[in-house]
Amino acid sequence: MANSRSVASHGSATRRAGYGARSDGRTAADEEPVNRDGEVAPWGRRQLGRRTHDDLRGLARAPRPVPPSVWALPDPDDADEDGVVGVGADLSPPTLVDAYRRGIFPWPHPGVPLPWFSPDPRGVLDPAQPHCARSLRRTLRRCGWHTTVDAAFDEVVAACADQRGAAGTWITGSMARAYGRLHELGWAHSIEVWDGGRLVGGLYGVQVGGVFTGESKFHRVTDASKVAMLDLADRFLAAGGRLLDVQLTTDHLRSLGALDVPRPRFLSILADERDRDVRLSVEPLPADRLAHR
Repeated sequence: MANSRSVASHGSATRRAGYGARSDGRTAADEEPVNRDGEVAPWGRRQLGRRTHDDLRGLARAPRPVPPSVWALPDPDDADEDGVVGVGADLSPPTLVDAYRRGIFPWPHPGVPLPWFSPDPRGVLDPAQPHCARSLRRTLRRCGWHTTVDAAFDEVVAACADQRGAAGTWITGSMARAYGRLHELGWAHSIEVWDGGRLVGGLYGVQVGGVFTGESKFHRVTDASKVAMLDLADRFLAAGGRLLDVQLTTDHLRSLGALDVPRPRFLSILADERDRDVRLSVEPLPADRLAHR
């Protein structure tokens, strides 16, 4: 794999051309340069303490441009019956950004090279139409919780890994570090649910324009992960987001309004939305507002 710089699949693959055009007209020259590992180049590092325009507006950071991926991931339409697109490659920011922009995500499995998936059907949730059960509305009205964005990304990822620990987890150390780098670059975000100063639930995922792909969630108190999902839907809709990608539906996600759509439909929406400038509000907000949606 490392010699060919292509990802093993049923067919051949070629090196992909770079991308980087922004819908807001900004270019790489407007951002801090980063290398292939997602590190800010020394000549591009901002002075400590300098606040960005986004900080002042109460919005999440704009994603920084990354170099073109050196890996050629196969076309999602060539995935096998299990949704596997290919195996191999790495978890560098250019590889991950390229993958998510094309509707592909990594899902490590023990004992095999890194698999990349694009399932058919695809689980999605319309942020304008989440379902909030009566019992969940009662929780929202009484809990006294509040929510934040990007306030404790690493802690959320660690909690997601810990919650799955008993049965095994795909959130390995390398995966956690990879998504931490994406977060530093503005591509990955977290939602936190707080009971006072205690983190009781949350989720994290990767955003490309108007599509947010949820990667994992956790709860330490009943319903806290559901509150995180509802909060994400509310903030994403307010920001102009189009679709929440949950990858694969489960009973838990279907209870919140998730449904399956054909992969071609999902990929078409993603292609339309991935270059849009959509920023989540990072303002702390009370969870009880979600009971009135």
